[in-house]
Amino acid sequence: MNLPHDIILKLLLSIVIGGVIGAEREYRSKSAGFRTLTLICLGSALFTVFSELIGAGSNPDRIASNIATGIGFVGAGVIFKGDIGVNGITTAAMIWVTAALGMGIGAGYEWVSVIACVLILIMLFIFGLAENWIDHLNQTRNYKIQTDFKEETMGKFEQCFHAHHLKFKRAREVKEGDTISGEWYVRGSKQNHLDFINEILHDPEISRFEY
Repeated sequence: MNLPHDIILKLLLSIVIGGVIGAEREYRSKSAGFRTLTLICLGSALFTVFSELIGAGSNPDRIASNIATGIGFVGAGVIFKGDIGVNGITTAAMIWVTAALGMGIGAGYEWVSVIACVLILIMLFIFGLAENWIDHLNQTRNYKIQTDFKEETMGKFEQCFHAHHLKFKRAREVKEGDTISGEWYVRGSKQNHLDFINEILHDPEISRFEY
């Protein structure tokens, strides 16, 4: 049986589009990169083509309709809770939208998928610049400081946060023998964080500092 020419083109195009998006994710060192997104796009295109071929004349969307449900399990696998917030949501969204592009190619809407791919890449580039700008203005860090125990120790560090215009939330405080350690979630501009870190690094009383 000869494979139809248009199906071959669909599969090749799905590899190209999945590879382009995957390369962008690989460049940013994301968990779902080049190979993963290429396979997702190709697989979605294949399922859509098979759905139309197998269900021709009766129910051509019976297989393709389950792609969105199935890809949700793959996306859920890259979402995890970090020290601050939840990570991997953007990567999960990329898996979801790459599957949509593969479905579009498999269903015969190649140009729609190509245009959508270009828009996605532009969006990732522009939003990446915007995120860097926002992160420069306001970023969250997790500070852990250990020093010799004194009654006013924690208050001293929190006054230092205030002095550098940083907003903070104390997470925990642990006393072991003659030492005490504290952990804070701190928000503020990048420069204010750097000024605070520089001051703490030059404090001779601090025995351990994680940031």
